[in-house]
Amino acid sequence: MKQRKTLNIALVKPPITGHQYRGTGIYTENIYIGLKKVNEISVNLISVKDGLERFDLIHYPYFDPFFLTLPLLKKRPTVVTVHDLIPLKFPRYFPKGVKGYLKWQIQKFSLGQSDAIITDSYSSKEDIIKYAGINKDKIRVIYLGIGDGFKIIESKKILESIKKKFKLPHDFLLHVGDVNYNKNIEGLIKVFAIIHKSYPDLELLLVGSGFINNSWQLQKIKHLIDSLNLADKVHFLAQVSIDDLVGIYNLAKVYLQLSLAEGFGLPVLEAMACGCPVVASNQSSLSEIAGDSSILVDPKDYPKAANAVTDLLADASKYRYMKSKGLARVKMFNWEKTAKQTIEVYKKVINNSSRD
Repeated sequence: MKQRKTLNIALVKPPITGHQYRGTGIYTENIYIGLKKVNEISVNLISVKDGLERFDLIHYPYFDPFFLTLPLLKKRPTVVTVHDLIPLKFPRYFPKGVKGYLKWQIQKFSLGQSDAIITDSYSSKEDIIKYAGINKDKIRVIYLGIGDGFKIIESKKILESIKKKFKLPHDFLLHVGDVNYNKNIEGLIKVFAIIHKSYPDLELLLVGSGFINNSWQLQKIKHLIDSLNLADKVHFLAQVSIDDLVGIYNLAKVYLQLSLAEGFGLPVLEAMACGCPVVASNQSSLSEIAGDSSILVDPKDYPKAANAVTDLLADASKYRYMKSKGLARVKMFNWEKTAKQTIEVYKKVINNSSRD
């Protein structure tokens, strides 16, 4: 009986430094760990400058519309993961300029020449079809997973130590992410301002490097906070380890994700896994990922979004119910499943290329 050949797969590390520490980096690291556990393939994490000739298939686990991250000439069967095309949805807030336009045309052409595209949600799939003109049959939706470390912490001692370490308020709402336009941070601040009228002791914690690194977006956010007299109620935090972040999710009263668009929305699942009820936007992928396990709201209807939070805080029974719904929901998402479905894509591409 002829032994089945082990597929030799190259997973190319993100070439843009910022991508290594954001969602793309988390995806690359976890998909690599998941793929390494499968015997029927051999996966190597390589640099974009490494030789590709020895591999059966190349997987680029990232895509940027305005940077040249893909080769025009594909020497081997190629799979590309496109997490989202949000900059193309909001061109006014993600200006590309002439160079960016030209790079997008090159990237779009190169993407079209790939053998298969993986994306995080059906919402992102529709955007890829719309903005890149890719045939829907070439695109496979594979949901991201969530690490085992995101869980409820029973130890009050551990939680108290995290609260003390970061000088966290007694009661706070939480958001984890960035300051880009699609995150709707200014809208979130306006929602919090309404909530604050009913819950004056409640504070807001914003976690992410964008809330520390100076930028024009952050300056606008800070100006809004000052104008609403909330400077002593809104706190910024960055450079948080995964273990500490898990503790912060556990300590938060409600997690808020009022984005105008997301490719997936991993923090929503992280919060749920830590027993923190979620109020999320009903836009883009968030309603798809969170389902009925979060309270979904129009991210531009600030009073209704605020009411969703205050109603949750005021109703202990509803609070417990949403917490249990979230814990059940996250069981659908794991990196092992993501890896197995990714291998299915690899096999299909290899089989199709062998027939050519």
